[in-house]
Amino acid sequence: MPETAKPVFLVNAYADPVLVRIDGRAAFTNSGSLKDFFSEMVKQGRSRFVLDFQACTSMDSTFLGVLAGAALQMKKLNPPGSVTLVRVGERNLELIRNLGLHRLATVDAGVTNLSFDGGQSQALTEQKKDEIESAKLVLEAHENLVSADSANAAKFQDVLAFLRSRVEQGR
Repeated sequence: MPETAKPVFLVNAYADPVLVRIDGRAAFTNSGSLKDFFSEMVKQGRSRFVLDFQACTSMDSTFLGVLAGAALQMKKLNPPGSVTLVRVGERNLELIRNLGLHRLATVDAGVTNLSFDGGQSQALTEQKKDEIESAKLVLEAHENLVSADSANAAKFQDVLAFLRSRVEQGR
């Protein structure tokens, strides 16, 4: 990611729940940092997350698969954690519902006041991944979407087959 590129994810890891603001396009090119952030927060004992979609201009299936993976991970915790999606616009809400994420996360399309002030927030930056690492991320994200809703298997069967083949060749 070039130094001048605007970060897409702003996080406040000190809030409870942990806050994540999506600013711009959430896609396979920047979802790895969010996946890593969720993993790190869980290692630190954090299990409640709120994602603010107000400034999210668009999202792809890899990003949605990363969200599905996080929501599935939270449900496995004891006690279970939570992922809440707030200020979700009409188009993003349609994508979330079409892929079954509304069954894994709480979706609130209403108005919510969230604070990213106070110097506690930081931008997530994407670490450079090689082709195989990127393929693994995208594959895992799409497998999460199939776990979220089995109807997604038909939607992504070609993508999954291609990615599995690519990851296998890279070993």
